[in-house]
Amino acid sequence: MLNLPAIRPVRGFAWQRGFEDHVADLDLVVDLGARIGSREWWRGLASCTALCAAALAFWPSFPTLSAEAPAPLTEAQWQEARALAIAPLALGADTGRRMAPTTAVRPLLDTPERPAIDLTATLGRGDGFARVLERSGVGSGEAAAVAAMVGQIVPLGGIPSGTRMDMTLGRRVNRAQARPIDALAFRARFDLTLRVVRVNGQLRLIRTPIAVDETPLRIQGRVGAGLYLAARAAGATPKTVEAYLRALGSRIMVGRDVRADDRFDMIVEHRRAATGETETGKLLYAGLDQGRRRMQLLEWTLDGRRQWYEASGLGERRGVMQAPVIGRLSSGFGLRRHPVLGFSRFHRGMDFAAAYGSPIVAAADGIVSYAGWHGGHGNFVQLRHGGGLGTGYGHMSRIVARPGAHVVQGQVIGYVGSTGLSTGPHLHYEVYRNTVAVNPATIRFMTTSQLTGAELVKFRAMLNKLTSIRTVPKFNAVAGQSGVPAS
Repeated sequence: MLNLPAIRPVRGFAWQRGFEDHVADLDLVVDLGARIGSREWWRGLASCTALCAAALAFWPSFPTLSAEAPAPLTEAQWQEARALAIAPLALGADTGRRMAPTTAVRPLLDTPERPAIDLTATLGRGDGFARVLERSGVGSGEAAAVAAMVGQIVPLGGIPSGTRMDMTLGRRVNRAQARPIDALAFRARFDLTLRVVRVNGQLRLIRTPIAVDETPLRIQGRVGAGLYLAARAAGATPKTVEAYLRALGSRIMVGRDVRADDRFDMIVEHRRAATGETETGKLLYAGLDQGRRRMQLLEWTLDGRRQWYEASGLGERRGVMQAPVIGRLSSGFGLRRHPVLGFSRFHRGMDFAAAYGSPIVAAADGIVSYAGWHGGHGNFVQLRHGGGLGTGYGHMSRIVARPGAHVVQGQVIGYVGSTGLSTGPHLHYEVYRNTVAVNPATIRFMTTSQLTGAELVKFRAMLNKLTSIRTVPKFNAVAGQSGVPAS
C-alpha cells in the first residue's frame, strides 16, 4: 500500500474569502415593496434606476444609435437582384433572365449565330400568353400581335395553365434585336390545336380541329367491402364518387342502407379525343340496384333549379325544418317568467343554449326580410319562406345574412351571442304563420318538386337514352378486381 501525503486545501487571502462570501450573500433581486428605507432597499432602487437608464439609452431614437435607412432599389437594381434569385416556378420563372455568372465562367470572345432555335415554353399559373413568348426571346411587338391573333379564336384566359408551346425562332438581323417567330404550335382546347407559321414574311394562324367522342361513360359494379373502394376500383374518379354519394344521400342513409350485395350504377360525362386524351366531366346518372328496390336518379333542371329526380319524376324533398343551431333546449314556447325583466310574459319562441360564436343556420330555404338590431332581440334576422311561413333568430353576436338575400336550408346566417335582453349566449328561435307566432315544435313543412307533362316526357326520354349505354368491360368491377364483363 502506498502512503500518499495528505492534500491540504489552498488557503487564500482573508480579504478574498470575505469578498466571495459577500458576493454569495448579495441579493441581486431586491423586493422594493419590503424593508423600505434600508440599505438593501436603496441598493435595489439604484439597480432598478440603472437598468431603466440603460434601456432608455438603447431606445431607437437615441442619437448615438440611430442609423439612416438604405435607399430603395431602383427598377434596374431590383431586376438585377431578382436575376440572382430563384424565380417562382408557379409563375413560370417570369423574370426571363439567367442567373449571373460566377468567377468560374469565362466569356467567349465570339459565338456563331444559330439560324433557328427550337424550344418549348410552358404557360404557368397566373401567367400571360404574351409574357411566355417574350421570355422565350420574342419581341414585345410580335408577341402582342400573336396574342391578338390567338385571342380572336379562343379567350387567352381560357387556355389552361401547363399548356406546352412548341416554337421555332428564326434568324435575326443582329444580336441587338429579338428573334422572329417562324412557327408556334399548342393545344388551345381539348378539341382544337392552333399553329402560327410565317409565310412570305407574314404570320398566319392555322386551326386544326380534333375529333372528340362525347359518349357518356357508364360504370357499374358490386359494392362488396365498401362503396367508395368498389367505385374507385371500377374506374370512377374521386370527384365522381363524391357526387354519386351526395346524390344517394338525398334519398337514403348510405352508411346504413347500402349492403355488400347491392350494385352501383353511375354515368358520367366523358370525352375522348382522336389523339388519345380523355376527359371526365360531371355525374349525369346515379343508380343503385338493391334487388327488391331499384333507385334511378337523374339530374334535371326545373325553374332554374337543378336537382336529382327519381325515375317517376319526383324531385328532392326540401323545406323540412332543421335545428337552427347545435345546442340544448333551455326554454320552450308559452308563458314564462322573464329572466331579465323579472315578471311573467308570453315567450313567442324557443331558446337554444349554445356556445358563444356557434354558427346559426337557416331552418329552411327563404328570403331575408330583416337583418339588424331589434330591441330586446338584439341582433335579429327574420326569414320569409313560402306558404306564409317565416322564422326569426335573435340575440346573435354577429349577423352574416343581408336583407333581400336568398338563403338555402343549412346556410349560415349568423353566430350565437347574448345581445339584447339576454343573460347568456343562446339563440331565440321563432316561427310565424301568416305573421302570427306559433310553437316551433309543431311545425313540419315540406315541399317536393314533381315533373309533369312535356317536362316529364323529356326527362324520361333522357333517362332511357342514358340507361341504354353499355358498360365498358374494364370499367365494370368489384372492389379489388377488374375486367368483369358487363351484366
